[in-house]
Amino acid sequence: MRTLGMAVFKQQRVEDFYEIGEELGSGQFAIVKRCKEKSTGVDYAAKFIKKRLSRASRRGVRREEIEREVTILQRIQHPNIITLHDIYENRTDVVLILELVSGGELFDFLAQKESLSEEEATEFLKQILDGVQYLHSKHIAHFDLKPENIMLLNNKVPLPRIKLIDFGLAHKIEDEEFKNIFGTPEFVAPEIVNYEPLGLEADMWSIGVITYILLSGASPFLGESKQETLANISAMNYDFDEEFFGSTSELAKSFIKQLLVKDTRKRMTIQDALNHPWIKPENPRQALVRRQSVVNLENFRRLYARRRWKLSFRIVALCNHLTRMMRKSQPKQKARPLPGIVERTVAMFERDCESDQEEDGVFRKPRTRKRSSTS
Repeated sequence: MRTLGMAVFKQQRVEDFYEIGEELGSGQFAIVKRCKEKSTGVDYAAKFIKKRLSRASRRGVRREEIEREVTILQRIQHPNIITLHDIYENRTDVVLILELVSGGELFDFLAQKESLSEEEATEFLKQILDGVQYLHSKHIAHFDLKPENIMLLNNKVPLPRIKLIDFGLAHKIEDEEFKNIFGTPEFVAPEIVNYEPLGLEADMWSIGVITYILLSGASPFLGESKQETLANISAMNYDFDEEFFGSTSELAKSFIKQLLVKDTRKRMTIQDALNHPWIKPENPRQALVRRQSVVNLENFRRLYARRRWKLSFRIVALCNHLTRMMRKSQPKQKARPLPGIVERTVAMFERDCESDQEEDGVFRKPRTRKRSSTS
């Protein structure tokens, strides 16, 4: 067995200890499947992370990145954060045995409700904040907070427990300066776009974007392209359109405004957010405002569904476009330098799509060849 601190990477066949069931979801280099522990009969989720097998390859996740995710998961234990149960490793994959979170995404649950007051919305948001407060107390930044990573343990109860998932980008913030370009463009903070030092503040920006979407269904910075989205973030180009925020309280808008602040020193901390009067009313009048203000669920359902469709379509279109451009380019032709920081950031984000297509070429060769011949 290989060890990393307290983590143990068991060099045994996971199938010998768990019955592997249906696929629950997949990402760029990971597949999650339902599984049942043979010795106890308890259900879990098995996350199969494909390892990068050589330094020259773009496929898979680097060993040190997997180890970082495992180390962080080993260090955290909170009711609103997914729990790591076990770890296995074989030649091609690391398999994380995780708590089974089967209630689906929070936003999908909210879209099915008949009504939603701001008071009810803050009950869910408070759980998100509690989970993030725990992480930040340990100097851990999630760096990929978004609706898709806010799940429900069980959606059959009136107030389901929220679980934050996917710690693949999480980092422990140390004293030394840390910079990176990563995350989901729609939710990344300006300091990521501008390649500036990163800290816990980036998570607070993401919470601001999530809250904006929660109250309206609209996304504050989402543009028609990845470049436009990042430019909107860098320029702080957002507003509270009356069509979507006509019934939203000023308290709620104040909460969002104090999170979507470009200067990280002036952005609310997690403790500031928990103490904000929209989350923790200071008097009966503020509590009444929350109770009487409602989320326009019709708008939320319509706009959130459109956002999901647009993102899915854009990912496929962008990756296909990049692949065609890569194949058309001459081997000796040099790419023209990109002029600005936003353009450079776009280029960094787009590398993920190139990696996806490389992996697609390995597992779906016939379809890839056909696409190439028609481009």
